[in-house]
Amino acid sequence: MTAPAVDWAAVRRDAEAIVARYPKSRSALLPMLHLVQSVEGYVSQEGVGLCADVLGLTKAEVGAVATFYTMYKRRPCGEWLVSVCTNLSCQLRGGEEIYEHLGKKLGLHHDETDAEGTFTLEHAECLAACDYAPVVTVNYEFYDCQTVETADALVDALGRGERPLPTRGEALKTFKEIERELAGFVDVPDARTGAVASGDPGGGAQGGGGVDSGAIGDDDNAASGTPGHAQQASGSGRAAPEGGA
Repeated sequence: MTAPAVDWAAVRRDAEAIVARYPKSRSALLPMLHLVQSVEGYVSQEGVGLCADVLGLTKAEVGAVATFYTMYKRRPCGEWLVSVCTNLSCQLRGGEEIYEHLGKKLGLHHDETDAEGTFTLEHAECLAACDYAPVVTVNYEFYDCQTVETADALVDALGRGERPLPTRGEALKTFKEIERELAGFVDVPDARTGAVASGDPGGGAQGGGGVDSGAIGDDDNAASGTPGHAQQASGSGRAAPEGGA
């Protein structure tokens, strides 16, 4: 399938809107890279060139930032970025087994995407949720207290086109949708507004598409008022995980 052509004029207008938020233009680089990913699914050479041109930087300066942070992808990312924590706390509680199982199920290794562009799988060094180990994130939304069985069910639901509710935080969005939000553009009202403030891990209802929230994590251990993202600078004020955070 051929990807639709990118409207770079529209992307430039959005990039200039991001720059207008900051007293120093180069501070806009991180959200601008998220903007590029929201239209292409990764940071392409064309995207690097756009950022450099708008900000008055060299491509080397932009590329140095894009290759430093693990959230910026150098190859097209799937619709669902599945990250499995394999650091110590999660590893001791079965994170490695979850990662190996999903790798076999999807036929993927670290940082690989399936031919359909549906899933990208990665192991994460830390997702900053050790008290809910083992954890899996999908496009940076948390699914806590996972097992091989619940992670398997989660991936199956995503493959059917469903969007199971995360244990906490906001409603699940596609990779490109969440990247646009990280760039500072919130186009779709969140279906779980107030979920973090209330500390209701399951939204008091079923997971997306009829998947019970209990099937994707242990709600008894997951109640938290903690935002569903570790910190990364972005133009939206949202927080998101860094590799090794």
